[in-house]
Amino acid sequence: MAAKFMKDQLQAAGTAFQLLTRIPIPVALPFTPQILARSVAYYPLAGLVIGSIVTVIAWLLHGLVPSMPVAVIVLIVMTALSGGLHVDGFMDTADGVLSNRPRERMLEIMKDSRVGAMGVLAAVLLFLFKFSALCTLLAEQPDWETVAPLLALAFGWSRLWIVAAMVLWPFARPNEGMASLFKEVRLRHAAAALAVQLLLVCGAVVIFGSVGAGIWLMLLVQAGVMAVLGSIVCSWLYRKLGGLTGDTYGAVSEIIEAGLIFAVMMMVAR
Repeated sequence: MAAKFMKDQLQAAGTAFQLLTRIPIPVALPFTPQILARSVAYYPLAGLVIGSIVTVIAWLLHGLVPSMPVAVIVLIVMTALSGGLHVDGFMDTADGVLSNRPRERMLEIMKDSRVGAMGVLAAVLLFLFKFSALCTLLAEQPDWETVAPLLALAFGWSRLWIVAAMVLWPFARPNEGMASLFKEVRLRHAAAALAVQLLLVCGAVVIFGSVGAGIWLMLLVQAGVMAVLGSIVCSWLYRKLGGLTGDTYGAVSEIIEAGLIFAVMMMVAR
């Protein structure tokens, strides 16, 4: 029984990494609705791994390279590690919801693999926002014992909200598209993802030696930013589209990620 449970969890974790990252997982895993539902518990872990790599690179280059090139390198690594998956969804969502067309036409536009002007413009603005926040953060002399866990965990929070969105809002196209594969996701899977994120929060704080009232308050702010920003964006998309899609999950994740990087900058920049 224990062996089967461990196998199921390893399979779920591997599926999460194969779907959300470009980190090589040398095992062929079937993307069935049941496995995908279990895999969402490990979305925060996949996000934290990306965030940790990005944070280590920023820390190593900080003080050796000017802040602007470091910010660009960080953005390149972020995009490479995720394969641009969520950025692609962000652009498709922008093309659709900003087209000022009827709902069905918006959904058709989002399914089109070609990127339109609104998608490109939205992506440029998104990267500029992240770039400016990272530049401001790196231009200071940040306390890395505080910055490191906050920055790394930001990527876990943004992936956690994808799971929350799957449970809290209906699918716009329940029988087609990537989102339809996640029909088995239930509240218990979202609770498992939250539990994983909370364990990662505790682990990151202990590893970086940041135990104290200040860091816990900042982490609470991060959770609040995720919940408020995620709720606003998802509610708006629901009104526009009548539900959420795989593209909108990526879009919301990118927006929350940008908001959390900005929040880290605001909390620690002197």
